[in-house]
Amino acid sequence: MRHVRASTTMRPIGPQAAGPTWSGHDERRDGPAHPTVQMRGITVAFSNGVALDRVDLDLHSGEVHALLGENGAGKSTLIKALLGVYPIEAGEVLVDGEPVRLGGPADARALGIQAAFQESHLVENLSVGENVMLGHEVHGRVGISWRATHERAATMLAELGLAELDPRALLADLTPASRQLVSIARAMVDRPRVLVLDEPTSSLDAVDVAQLFEVIRRLRDQGVAILFVSHFLEQVLALSDRMTILRGGVKEGDYLSHQIGRADVVARMIGKDIAQLQRIGSERRAHRVDPVGPPLYRAAGVGRRGMLRPVDFELHAGEVVGIAGLRGSGRTELARLLAGADRADGGVVTLGGRTVVIDRPADALRKRVALSAEDRGAEGLINDLSVRENIVLALQALRGWAHPLSKAEREDLVERHIEHFDITPVDPATPAGELSGGNQQKVLLARWLAIRPRVLILDEPTRGVDIGAKVDIQAHIAQLALEGVAVVFISSAFDELVRVSDRIVVLKDREKIGELSNGPGVTVDTLVELIAAPDDESDEGDDFPPVWQGGPLLPPAAPSRR
Repeated sequence: MRHVRASTTMRPIGPQAAGPTWSGHDERRDGPAHPTVQMRGITVAFSNGVALDRVDLDLHSGEVHALLGENGAGKSTLIKALLGVYPIEAGEVLVDGEPVRLGGPADARALGIQAAFQESHLVENLSVGENVMLGHEVHGRVGISWRATHERAATMLAELGLAELDPRALLADLTPASRQLVSIARAMVDRPRVLVLDEPTSSLDAVDVAQLFEVIRRLRDQGVAILFVSHFLEQVLALSDRMTILRGGVKEGDYLSHQIGRADVVARMIGKDIAQLQRIGSERRAHRVDPVGPPLYRAAGVGRRGMLRPVDFELHAGEVVGIAGLRGSGRTELARLLAGADRADGGVVTLGGRTVVIDRPADALRKRVALSAEDRGAEGLINDLSVRENIVLALQALRGWAHPLSKAEREDLVERHIEHFDITPVDPATPAGELSGGNQQKVLLARWLAIRPRVLILDEPTRGVDIGAKVDIQAHIAQLALEGVAVVFISSAFDELVRVSDRIVVLKDREKIGELSNGPGVTVDTLVELIAAPDDESDEGDDFPPVWQGGPLLPPAAPSRR
């Protein structure tokens, strides 16, 4: 077994120092005799069961290897086993063909295995350079030489193609995308041979994703083995060379990314055919009826200075209205104004033909207008409360705390919704924070359905959840419409909007620019073209910052290396 000894030597990033690399897909077997890292028969168990059951994983130099699976499939567990965070109950890890022992994260780092974490692992009140070099500061005669430390950080950033990042800039002033790049630069200071990226694009827009992918491809071409985890399948297919799919803690298989289609990936991840998603769209179109009569909910001239220009918006009972737009377009701002989470500067709102005031969430709740916010962690679930307590929260608030639900009512309500949404684990006493992202989202839906809403506003309900949960959530949205609930559906995944919506309202630069009645002629490209079209005229003196004005919604695929 190899001894683990930390190295303090700075090796240059580059093909000359990275060892042999692989320059093609089908020629993989002509590459190095051994993968850089091999995980063989990895089993990890916890008190509530086996999380990984005899899983294999090979990571090769100069390759982006995607790790896919539903929430709960074992991705995070496998990553943490590789990083030395979780002890391995059975199996072995080999580096360059030699067995090694991972007694903790320090062992993994000493072997050249690093992870670039989300910005929560960075320090906002430090500079970019200080974050990059944290723990690797350059020392002079009388302590740390901050000038030399920032110069070393600038060199590292330049090697990654990030010379535009000022090492002396305050991290807190950077965008989420730039912070993610700083996180990668920090990980690369140790010159790792393996870099783990866990959901690095979850909070980025398309342009930022493209820049991040340029950095990842640069590292790949320099011989680093990249382990890439993402829920965004299009990104996985555009970036990765190879993928491993997990399902239920078991390895489903390894695939070359250019030899497998999106539908096959989905089917292997969830053990079901993608036809389920297609069936949802077909059923929505079959049941679609053009609304007649006055709308259930109407907002006329509702807006807020600096947030959203005045918007006219109508919603009929039993209708799903999608809201399309890029990050910064005003999607969330519109949702919050419609639900009273933010107060509008002006405009008139009618509900059921009567003028109403919805200036506070409490107003919305009394009128059965519910908002499931985009950030379910900060504005949705209370992680320390149980699933039971989270589900009954809104209904109890509606009734008033002086009139508590009886134990029988509470248990019946919770049991029905856990079964209806197939929430796992089924124990209602489980803290909500211990659930997977998909199950957390289902708990939020259960909470709002418990009040029997007339209007349900869903802001990114499928973001960050696995494919199986997306199927379930989209099916529930379709069913709610059939039951007469008026649904507002916001999603950055345009294919979801086209699949589920009856009408689609399009926003750009915090302004409504169009509205489409959904039908066979409406596609993702229709929405993209509408958003990317140049403005007819510029609005001078606006107080709205510029946002993305065109370009690919997905980063370009890597040029062929075959």
